[in-house]
Amino acid sequence: MGLPAGDRELVQIMDSAFANAAICAGEWLVCRPGCTQCCYGAFAINQLDALRLREGMERLRREDPTLAAEVERRAASWVAANSADFPGDLETGLLGETDEERARFEEYANDAACPALDPETGRCDVYEWRPMTCRVFGPPVRAQAPDGEGSALGHCELCFGGASADQIAGCEMPVPHELEQQLVDQLPVKGETLVAFTLLRRDLLQK
Repeated sequence: MGLPAGDRELVQIMDSAFANAAICAGEWLVCRPGCTQCCYGAFAINQLDALRLREGMERLRREDPTLAAEVERRAASWVAANSADFPGDLETGLLGETDEERARFEEYANDAACPALDPETGRCDVYEWRPMTCRVFGPPVRAQAPDGEGSALGHCELCFGGASADQIAGCEMPVPHELEQQLVDQLPVKGETLVAFTLLRRDLLQK
């Protein structure tokens, strides 16, 4: 089960959008290599993100098996440390979809470092294949408002210090949600999972 052809286009669009947003933001965007604000706390990823990460891990195993083994070790430790409270299926790594499970996920592993994070360098060891959530973190991105009514701009709390609402809006990063959803809909496996489980699931690439 490989990545759909459109994923490369999606990644290119996202990387270009981030670059343009960074130019607009200038010094307001403080994201730099080694800043790990966005690397703590569990977050859901879709199956497109999962496939991209798995393909990245396969490449890492071929090109740098020592690093791949270290990433897998951190992922296994992460799962072991957080398995007792996991609101989903530990066998598949899929998150549960009931209201109770979704509520539990809001408080799940909020302080845990992502296993892809190198604690010594503060860099992501699978950066080239990172999920979309990681690719949009930092600049202003439009999402559904917390109250469910309309949309709102959100950005990293470390960024845009001193900027006005209009200045922040002028740096908005567009996200091709429709293209991403089209690609996700093409995949036979449904549901959301976590980075840690994904880094360990070699077998799913063969199905």
